[in-house]
Amino acid sequence: MSAPVFLFTPPFTQLNTPYPATAYLKGFLNTKNIPSFQADLGIEVTLRLFSKQGLSHLFAQIDAGNAEWSNNARRILAQQNEYIKTIEPVVGFLQGRDPTLAHLICKRDFLPEASRFAQLDDLNWAFGSMGNQDRAKHLATMYLEDLSDLVIECVDAHFGFSRYAEKLGRSANSFDELYQLLQQHYTFIDNMLIDVLREHMSNLQPKLVAISVPFPGNLYAAFRCGQWIKQNYPAVKVVMGGGFPNTELRSLSDARVFEFFDFICLDDGECPMEQLVKHIEGVIPVEELKRTFILKDGSVAYINNQSCGDYKQGDVGTPDYSDLLLDKYISAIEVANPMHSLWSDGRWNKLTMAHGCYWGKCTFCDISLDYIKNYEPLTAHVLCDRMEEIIAQTGQTGFHFVDEAAPPALMRSLALEILKRKLVVSWWTNIRFEKSFTRDLCLLLKASGCIAVSGGLEVASDRLLGMIQKGITVAQVARVNKHFTEAGIMVHAYLMYGFPTQTAQETIDSLEMVRQMFAAGILQSAFWHLFTMTAHSPVGLEPEKFSVRKESEAIGAFANNDILHIDEVGADHEAFGFGLKKSLFNYMHSTFLDQPLHKWFDFKTPKTTIAPDYIQKALDEGEYVSNRPNTKVVYLGMQPALEVITKSKKGSQWELASLTFERKRETINIKVDAPQGIWLAEMLRQLSVGNIKLHTLQELKDSYEAAGLEDFELFWDNKPVNTLYKVGLLQL
Repeated sequence: MSAPVFLFTPPFTQLNTPYPATAYLKGFLNTKNIPSFQADLGIEVTLRLFSKQGLSHLFAQIDAGNAEWSNNARRILAQQNEYIKTIEPVVGFLQGRDPTLAHLICKRDFLPEASRFAQLDDLNWAFGSMGNQDRAKHLATMYLEDLSDLVIECVDAHFGFSRYAEKLGRSANSFDELYQLLQQHYTFIDNMLIDVLREHMSNLQPKLVAISVPFPGNLYAAFRCGQWIKQNYPAVKVVMGGGFPNTELRSLSDARVFEFFDFICLDDGECPMEQLVKHIEGVIPVEELKRTFILKDGSVAYINNQSCGDYKQGDVGTPDYSDLLLDKYISAIEVANPMHSLWSDGRWNKLTMAHGCYWGKCTFCDISLDYIKNYEPLTAHVLCDRMEEIIAQTGQTGFHFVDEAAPPALMRSLALEILKRKLVVSWWTNIRFEKSFTRDLCLLLKASGCIAVSGGLEVASDRLLGMIQKGITVAQVARVNKHFTEAGIMVHAYLMYGFPTQTAQETIDSLEMVRQMFAAGILQSAFWHLFTMTAHSPVGLEPEKFSVRKESEAIGAFANNDILHIDEVGADHEAFGFGLKKSLFNYMHSTFLDQPLHKWFDFKTPKTTIAPDYIQKALDEGEYVSNRPNTKVVYLGMQPALEVITKSKKGSQWELASLTFERKRETINIKVDAPQGIWLAEMLRQLSVGNIKLHTLQELKDSYEAAGLEDFELFWDNKPVNTLYKVGLLQL
């Protein structure tokens, strides 16, 4: 294909980092020598809006004398010159180009302030300990949010930083509302979007445009783009793929969609994209397309060439972030949630350790879909190769592994490979809170650069966790969280309320479990989500097994994923939402942890049945650590200084080995009998993470006994050796 394939993500996802789908596809197309160009139209439109010229155009669009505007809008309009004056310095600061501006921003007399700043009086206690840079980022974010409110009220009701017309895309079983909106004149934001798109199309002159739609908030803009391309470049083929069609459009039958797109592809995009390119070049007929909807004889048809197999994850290439405006992304701090701040602050390279989910049993999850059920891990070697390539390309060493649930064994291998290569990286990922995450594994992950993990505690009720088939218990989650926390890794829990048959008692008891985890200091961040029944989950496929029923069996012609359902057994779930979230906000900042649970709700709730020390007892239970012969032993620290000293007492003399370990902030010394100390010093050299071979505990025992030493178990489990985990001796 002489012209490049044009890959883009429509507005809006994140402002701080590009959504990775186009980078994944570009990396794959590189392996096939297919030229491509990618863009994130979300950041490009955002930067056009938040500029002197953009705000000048915005204010010119608004009749400042309109009596219907709110007091807040009138306040912003009255200060429009101040906004135009300050907008580019603020954006430059959030892009990291002018950090000294933080001092001016924090003075609170530099930026104009509207309604978003009213909440700062309540949040001062939460943000009071923040440094100047973070506080300034938060203030600057509020400033942009004020402008966003003005856009929504006065020129485009669908606008939003990380979502655009999201309501229209959420399980819109009918295409009618969205279709009607697309017949209307362009909004202010639409015009900016089309201006950006027009420039790219003019420069590239592509034959194929691939639009990635990850979320409902990208859907409207995707259709606007497809509409404009079909009207102005009728010979260009347009395809939609991504997370939204993968989950929502699997039963698509509305032919009107193909007024905007020629093709819609499902699931992994590499093979479908390659087949599309071949088809457009005339190499293969339409019947050989892969997982692709087309319009045929006026009706929607699905084509899936079974003879065309998907690529192995090791063969899809390294994500390629070239073309994207990596130095233009904006770091924002919107809310006082540590994990959400991590999500929105700073630019993260996105990678995946494994395709799909190694667990694949959770009954609320879309485990019937390929992106979940087809589990295929990469090797640690390939992952580190890709990390090094991406670091060289982007200059960024932060990685967000966007796995459904990262496999513990692969995380261990990856951590060891990172340490062997002496890579300096920071990374975070999603996990299951399973018992594989021992103290030593968490210490290894921390040493490799892991800074945070997020995982599903979900309903925090053992009965409901059993229904979910999560494979964990609340007590187990508590112990795992303790290991991560003590290793210095932040823990974020996804929490769920409203699972089928969940009673008011279980909701209150779940909140008590969460309260105790925050009180114990083993949970740093969390977020409550209301359960949603989805079409491709076990609950959605067989609701009767979970004592719920669908409100309707009808299948829409457009989007089908979220299913309205009736839970006749459980509580009024939505009533608990505000109280759960308000309590959590306080718990995350270590406030009101002793407040009775009923105080968070404006209706009568049952008393908790959970013992007030339930979590603490779970943490105090001694965990049996099995010294299995095949346990791997690794040493991460510096080699100790060995000195053999002579001790004497009452006429007797004996030799001791003194091993001194220099750490970054302290010195640790242990003393053991000289023969054992000499053996240990040599073994620590062999156990170094830089060595190719990992030794097992059995191999250590064999070596110990071969040196003529006795009672290996007594020596290995004694205090001197047990303290060496502080300097990097780990059993994995």
